[in-house]
Amino acid sequence: MKLAIIQTKPLFGEIKLNISEAINMMESVSADLFILPELFNTGYNFIDSSEAASLAEAIDGVTYKNIHQLAFKKKCYIVYGFAEKSDKLYNSCALVGPDGLIGVYRKIHLFNSEKLFFAPGNLGFPVFELPFGKVGLMICFDWIYPEAARTLTLKGAQLIAHPSNLVLPYCPDAMITRCLENKIFTATVDRVGEENRGSVNLKFIGQSEIVSPKGEVLFRLSKDNPEVRVADIDLKLADNKYSTERNHLLHDRQPEFYL
Repeated sequence: MKLAIIQTKPLFGEIKLNISEAINMMESVSADLFILPELFNTGYNFIDSSEAASLAEAIDGVTYKNIHQLAFKKKCYIVYGFAEKSDKLYNSCALVGPDGLIGVYRKIHLFNSEKLFFAPGNLGFPVFELPFGKVGLMICFDWIYPEAARTLTLKGAQLIAHPSNLVLPYCPDAMITRCLENKIFTATVDRVGEENRGSVNLKFIGQSEIVSPKGEVLFRLSKDNPEVRVADIDLKLADNKYSTERNHLLHDRQPEFYL
């Protein structure tokens, strides 16, 4: 399958512009699955909860409508991050295909000031079976909890789609370990640029990447520029969980000792 990662540079609060630019980037290539960053449509650095609420939208809002239109047109699947307005505000990502919404993940491990604006996710870590394989969802700071990637692996994920807005430098290298310990593909899709709002200045590190079940970085994008890259990958490679002929990463687990 062809997997496209879309590293964007959104302008804070400019939802229509950010959607349009992301769609233009996706229009430039062909792929079965596209992944966009966390909060790609709004930007990240909210000043207060009322601002976050004003930029959030329901799952069937304007962002979904535009993304679904493209998925229908290109007969593809798209993962994108957005601020979800529901019973509470959630930092969410959606998976959309040609026929519409497939599923939503709400970020469980909130990072720093996100705790001021969003409620922790309440839907668990989902895995969806698509025509080309099984795709799990997590968002940004979930990476630091090995349990997140392991849970998705135990649920059958061959690929983890990982929309992100990274400001710490550790994640790109850490995802190599996540792939090695689970024998899965991961696609961490970050943004670039800075947001200096209120008293907080954030610089996003870019370096979106796709990593193989062998821990190979198939490619890693730049630190500063919007970019699109497409990889041709075989998700069935993630079904082999043997690290040696006698060591099966999942069968050899001893969960009774993992407290």
